[in-house]
Amino acid sequence: MRRLACLSVLMIACMELAPTALAKEAVQLKNVKGESVGTAILYNNRRGVRVQLNLKNLPPGEHAVHIHQNALCEAEAEKPGEAFKSAGPHFNPEARKHGLKNPDGPHAGDLPNITVKLDGVANVQLYDPHATLFGRSNGLWENGGAAIVIHANGDDMTTDPGGNAGDRIACGVIAKPEDYRSSGGH
Repeated sequence: MRRLACLSVLMIACMELAPTALAKEAVQLKNVKGESVGTAILYNNRRGVRVQLNLKNLPPGEHAVHIHQNALCEAEAEKPGEAFKSAGPHFNPEARKHGLKNPDGPHAGDLPNITVKLDGVANVQLYDPHATLFGRSNGLWENGGAAIVIHANGDDMTTDPGGNAGDRIACGVIAKPEDYRSSGGH
C-alpha cells in the first residue's frame, strides 16, 4: 500500500512538471506559393527554445531564420518582395538592437543562419536562449503566438533592424495552443 502511494505521488509530480519539461510546438512552414517547405519543432526549456528545422524545397545557400512578433503568415503581397510582411518585425520584447554580434542586441527572435544544401534540404538544430514558449515576458505564447520566417539571404548579424537578410521566402505560425492557460501555461 505504501509503495502504491509513493508511485501516485511520483506520477502527480511528473504530470505537474510535464508541460514545462516537454512543451513543444510543431510548425508547418510554407513558401509564397503555399507549398510546404518543411517543419520547425520548437522545444521549450527553462533556458530558452530549441528549434529543430527539417526543411526541403528551398534555394541552396545561406539563409537567415528569425522569429517574428505576429502569428500571421500571409503570402499575398501588393509589391514583389513583401510576402509574409504580416508576420511583423522580429520578436523583440526587450527593445534591443538586431544581431547576434551586435553589442546592443540581440532581438529575442534572432537565430543563427542556416545552410541549405544543393538538393534544397536542411536539417539543423538552432537554440534561442532569449525566448521561451511560455512563462516569461519573452514567451512566444504569452504574446499571442509568433511566426518563424526564413529569408532569402543570410543575416549579417549586426545591421538593425533585420540584418540585410532579404525577402521573406517561407513562414510558419507559432500558434498559442487552445488549451494553454495564460496563468503560467501549466
